[in-house]
Amino acid sequence: MKEKSVTTKNIIKFIIYTIIGAGVFLIPIPKDGSFTPGITIITDLVKFILQPILNYLLLFIMCLSLIFSLIGKFFKPNFLKEVISVSWAAIITKIITIVIVVMVLFKIGPDFIISSDTGANMVSLATSLISIVITISFFIPFLTDSGIMEFLGVLTRKIVKPLFKVPGRASVDLIASWFGASNAAVILTKEQYDKGYYTNREAGIIMTNFSLVSVPFCILVAETLGLVSYFPKFYFIICVVGILLAFILTRIHPLSKLPNTYNVKTGKQIEEEVPENISRFKWALMVACERAEKFGFKNIKDGTISVIGNMYLELLPIVVTWGTISLILVMYTPLFKWISYPMGIYLNILGVEDAFAVAPATLAGFIDMFIPALLSTGDIALKTKFIIGVLSLVQIIYLTEVGTIILKSEVSINLKELIIIFLERTIIAIPIIVLLTNLLL
Repeated sequence: MKEKSVTTKNIIKFIIYTIIGAGVFLIPIPKDGSFTPGITIITDLVKFILQPILNYLLLFIMCLSLIFSLIGKFFKPNFLKEVISVSWAAIITKIITIVIVVMVLFKIGPDFIISSDTGANMVSLATSLISIVITISFFIPFLTDSGIMEFLGVLTRKIVKPLFKVPGRASVDLIASWFGASNAAVILTKEQYDKGYYTNREAGIIMTNFSLVSVPFCILVAETLGLVSYFPKFYFIICVVGILLAFILTRIHPLSKLPNTYNVKTGKQIEEEVPENISRFKWALMVACERAEKFGFKNIKDGTISVIGNMYLELLPIVVTWGTISLILVMYTPLFKWISYPMGIYLNILGVEDAFAVAPATLAGFIDMFIPALLSTGDIALKTKFIIGVLSLVQIIYLTEVGTIILKSEVSINLKELIIIFLERTIIAIPIIVLLTNLLL
């Protein structure tokens, strides 16, 4: 059957769809002295077009989400069961979200809620997500359903599988994240798990290890900390530490204990193992062509409805409400200063200057990836800024960007396990970063 799929028509379809998918997500384009993927350029264009109405669109979506949840709660129509959360916790979260959006939009209420550090920050992130989701929901099928993931998966499996215990197709997630955005890569992984191409454990490993922030954001952090002149060394250490962390964390609790089972709704759909008497390249082409043959408008329509429905109606309220609450705790309370004292001792033992001054920055990254840089811009030693900058970019589990998507997905990682993974990444990464910084800086 697969051999019959290798026709001129299917090869052409595979090549054209690959050019579209890879061109949008994976190929970096020179822009403003750096490189950025096409998906980011398209997203920025969508955001620019929608800018005058984005805040009001967010408010409308949040009201719609609340109305659907209330209908689902009290009237229980069948069509809403798979679409919307109807628990009281979800309903209360959506009510709080509407209040925050109204306060930020009309600039009413206390500063600790509506300031650019808290509520306004989360509303801005939510409007950015609206633009991102509109864009990626249309283009993701060209990457996931056109054959390119099957093709690369077969070719890279011998390297990726033993190193990170994930399928070869995960290399596409990694590239999409490095050149694009970590939340886009997590959404991509979530969709692949839902469709049966990753097991629960594999999806968890990819989401918490491969969803690195994009190169442009790494440059932004370096600029904020005054480290642009050191960027080649800065990014080299990020890559080395990221690979080492992925290798280690896949082999320890809690990731190693996640169920290695496929989504029960779809079952296993992946075929990367190469049969005997067939070359690896030929098998890669065969499975890619079979996938490309089935690709059509329905893939785009179903993908768009699924991503937009789930992300808009369910994810945005969590981002706005819990992101705002978390940022208030970081910026307006001494909580992180108290709980980070052991990290200060740890940094001090490793010989890091200003250890206790930057200790809160080592844990604040759990909330948002940019907070550690903001907390380390003062009169801090250069090497210490370098260490905190690198650390903030390899921690990955950012609640406002990545964490909420992971928790909202069907991958069985709860908040407690997410915190454990974050702490593991932080504690293991720090001595490696300190060593490499002392060697290279």
